[in-house]
Amino acid sequence: MPATTDHPFGYESTRQRRHPECWVCAPDRAGLKIPFTVMDNGAVEGVFPCALEFTGYPGILHGGVTSSLLDGAMTNCLMARGTPGLTARLEVRFLNPVLIGKPATVRAWLEKSRGSLSILGAELSQDGEVLATASGRFMDYPEEPTV
Repeated sequence: MPATTDHPFGYESTRQRRHPECWVCAPDRAGLKIPFTVMDNGAVEGVFPCALEFTGYPGILHGGVTSSLLDGAMTNCLMARGTPGLTARLEVRFLNPVLIGKPATVRAWLEKSRGSLSILGAELSQDGEVLATASGRFMDYPEEPTV
C-alpha cells in the first residue's frame, strides 16, 4: 500500500493520534525529536544532528541511539501508510561508527506486508556512506491497546 496523505488520518494526524509521546519523533517531548518526511515512494527520511549528549564512546553516537533511530524510522514508515505497528523483531547491523557532530540521515521503507505482519528495512548514513542497517518485523498496533 503506498504512503498517502489522504488517508482518513493522514501521516501527521496518525502520528499525533497514535504515537504522540514517542522518544524518537515527538516534537514536544524530551528525546530525539526527529521530523520524518514521507517520500514519493512511501519511504520516510529524517535527519539527526548527532549532538554531543548522545555520545557512547568518545566521538561516536551511542549504539542504542542508532538502533532507536532505525526503529523509529520504520515505525514512522508504517504510520505514513495509516497502519501503526509494534516492533516484533529488530535486527541492526553496525557497519561503521556514526560520528558525533555530523548530521546523519535515517531512511526506512516497507519491504512486504502480509496480514498483520509488515517487514521493513532501514539505513542510517553520514556523508552518503551507509553506517548502519536494520530489518524489522512489525505487528499491527491495535486501535485500542489493552494496557
